[in-house]
Amino acid sequence: MEMGSEEEKWEKLDAEFDHFVVDMKPFVLKLPHRSERQRCALWIRKLCEPSGTGSGIMGRKNRNLYAKLLLHMLERGVLEGPFTHRPEPGTLKTLPSYMSIYFDEPNPTRAKDSSPEGLPDWVVGELGTSGHKLNESWKLASGEDYSLLQLPTDVHREQYTAKLQTRSLSVSPTYREDGQNTTPESSLDMKTKMMEAKYHEEKLKLQQKHDADVQKILERKNNEIEELKTLYKKKQNEMEETIRKLEKKVQTLIRDCQVIRETKENQIAELKKICEQSTESLNNDWEKKLHNAVAEMEKEKFDLQKRHTENIQELLEDTNVRLNKMEGEYMAQTQSTNQMVKELESRVQQLTGEAENSNLQKQKLIQEKLELERCYQITCSELQEVKARRNTLHKEKDHLVNDYEQNMKLLQTKCDADINLLRKEHALSVSKASDMIKELEQNICQLKQQLQESELQRKQQLRDQENKFQTEKSHLKRTYEKKIHDLQSELDKEKEDAQKKIQKLEEALKEKEEQLARVTEVQRLQAQQADAALEEFKRQVELNSEKVYADMKEQMERVEADLTRSKSLREKQSKEFLWQLEDVKQRYEQQMVELKLEHEQEKTHLLQQRNAEKDSLVRDHGREIENLENQLRAANMEHENQIQEFKKRDSQVIADMEAQVHRLREELINVNSQRKQQLVELGLLREEEKQRAARDHDTAVSKLKAESEKMRIELEKAHAAETEMTLEKANCRLKQIEKEYTQKLAKSSQIIAELQTTISSLKEENSRQQLAAERRLQDVIQKFEDEKKQLIRDNDRAIKALQDELENRSNQVRCAEKKLQHKELESQEQITYIRQEYETKFKGLMPASLRQELEDTISSLKSQVNFLQKRASILQEELTAYQGRR
Repeated sequence: MEMGSEEEKWEKLDAEFDHFVVDMKPFVLKLPHRSERQRCALWIRKLCEPSGTGSGIMGRKNRNLYAKLLLHMLERGVLEGPFTHRPEPGTLKTLPSYMSIYFDEPNPTRAKDSSPEGLPDWVVGELGTSGHKLNESWKLASGEDYSLLQLPTDVHREQYTAKLQTRSLSVSPTYREDGQNTTPESSLDMKTKMMEAKYHEEKLKLQQKHDADVQKILERKNNEIEELKTLYKKKQNEMEETIRKLEKKVQTLIRDCQVIRETKENQIAELKKICEQSTESLNNDWEKKLHNAVAEMEKEKFDLQKRHTENIQELLEDTNVRLNKMEGEYMAQTQSTNQMVKELESRVQQLTGEAENSNLQKQKLIQEKLELERCYQITCSELQEVKARRNTLHKEKDHLVNDYEQNMKLLQTKCDADINLLRKEHALSVSKASDMIKELEQNICQLKQQLQESELQRKQQLRDQENKFQTEKSHLKRTYEKKIHDLQSELDKEKEDAQKKIQKLEEALKEKEEQLARVTEVQRLQAQQADAALEEFKRQVELNSEKVYADMKEQMERVEADLTRSKSLREKQSKEFLWQLEDVKQRYEQQMVELKLEHEQEKTHLLQQRNAEKDSLVRDHGREIENLENQLRAANMEHENQIQEFKKRDSQVIADMEAQVHRLREELINVNSQRKQQLVELGLLREEEKQRAARDHDTAVSKLKAESEKMRIELEKAHAAETEMTLEKANCRLKQIEKEYTQKLAKSSQIIAELQTTISSLKEENSRQQLAAERRLQDVIQKFEDEKKQLIRDNDRAIKALQDELENRSNQVRCAEKKLQHKELESQEQITYIRQEYETKFKGLMPASLRQELEDTISSLKSQVNFLQKRASILQEELTAYQGRR
């Protein structure tokens, strides 16, 4: 109850103060000097501030006394006392007791002007509602001034009490005078005064009822204001909570970004480790394979050397045994063979010419082999140059894409030209081989050429496979780099480039398939030519055998005819033949020594070539490993640069978002400050408008004072009408201002809501963009892995197909070689059979020296054939081993 009574007193004092302030404003506007108006405005502002008036009932009473004194002075038109100076900072001092003199001075115009007798109830209600709305608007503008802006409805009560005091002062002397006078006029006056007193008492009762109703309305309005206060406090707390939640979300987003960065760095480190481990394992595997291959090659070399020495020893032993046998037979058959010496010498000369021709052909074949090896070295050097060019073009691919395509076209044309040249050379070699097969001993040359052709084909196939592997490897690297580069620019371009690359690969595969078909056709033609050459060789062998049979028959007839003639000459020629035999032996011994030296030189030359080829292969392998390591390093560097760029972009995005949040907060603060300034300016405008209305009211009051007392009733009516009009105008203006304030408040709340929605949308967009970027990265990585796997599978399939084709070709070559060997064996058996027959026939006819020369030539040819067969088998084993490694 005590709290309720104190609150009622506070509300009454606030209502009185509001009424004083409303009455002051027209008088302030009437002041002539601007300095006085500014001083009054400062005093009114000081009185409105809670820090200047103090808290409690005493502070509010002191404030009301100051306001009442200022109103009296303004009504008089003279400012005195404390109002001649500006207000001091701090709380107001208590007024001295002598200042109450100003309150005792009569002021009829004030009572008349401020009396609420003529105001209807709806005007009072309008004033109450407008004051309530005004109080709400000022409360929203600043939380400090809400206690000062109370409703001005209790001012009527204060005015009425002042009026009662004046009435009591005026009634009491008339009553005394009427008691003394006994005239009828005095009695009438007394009656009229009594009626007036009753009227005033009734009026007081009505005023008390009105005050009670007003107090109830004020209590209700104050309760509503407190509810609004609690609502706005709750809203403010909710806004603070939302701001805290948003800050927490921003912090969580930053933490998530940091976690994502750490995960990305860990993934990159793991990928680096995996790449290093894979490279180390590959290097170890290659080194092991190299060591194993070198050991196998050395073992094979040692075995070949052993076999070669054993074969040479066997050949020497066989030749020695045969020489001994031939010498014994020669000593026994000297008498029978003297007659055929001349013919046999001519035959020996022919055979020596044929042997020289075979040696010349052998030298020519060796020269052709050297030329082919030089061509191989030239092509290897060109390959290395092409590799270097490819690396340079790979480095300059970002700036020279068009030039790269042109260079690719030029390289394709060069490759086609090289292939055509190789085909032409192959055709020339085939034509030469076909021309050289006409003689008996050209079978060996043909075998050599076929071996060389098989070697060239094997090397070409190996080169093609290496080129395929390198092109596919370079293509994989290019696709990887282009995909990473296109991720930064646009994903659509990446798809188009991938489609173009796939088309190019398909075209390249088609071209390679066409080349393989051409090579197969060429090999088929070569096989057909070889079969035709073998058939021609068989025919020539048969023709030669028939010719030999015919010649031998003729010679036998001649020998039988000449035997009778040569008996006389045998004894003479026997001595000469012995001397010739010795000369022939010396010559053949020298030839054997020369052949041994040539054989050793060829052996050393072949070993040197083998070592050089081995060294070149090791160097090429080392260079390829270095190139792969450099490419891996470059790829790792590019990947790290891209990761750093992603980090920079993420940090920039986070900084931009933080800057946007900071800007939005600053804009909120600026908007709030502008809104407060606008509210203050609107309050000043309202005060100025009220001052203008008060000035108009004062002008009307001054006119009423000038008029006579006779026209008081009319003036009161006019004054009431004018007051009603001014009140209506003020109410309309107040309603308009309240509407403007409500609209501005709604706009500010909408702006705040929009800003909050923009912040939330920006955060959602940021999260979506991050998720989309991560998804894109995952999709691109998956696509790259799938494409890589597909390319690896296609490469494996192509390699398997090529290996199968190579195996089929090698099987075909083996079958052809077996057929050739079988045919050679048959031809050798036929030759041996014929030789045995002729040896049996020519026993006693052929001299030992000629027989020895023939046997030496036959043995040398056999050794050469065996050597070439061994070399072919070695090359075939190397080819199979290389295919197994691949």
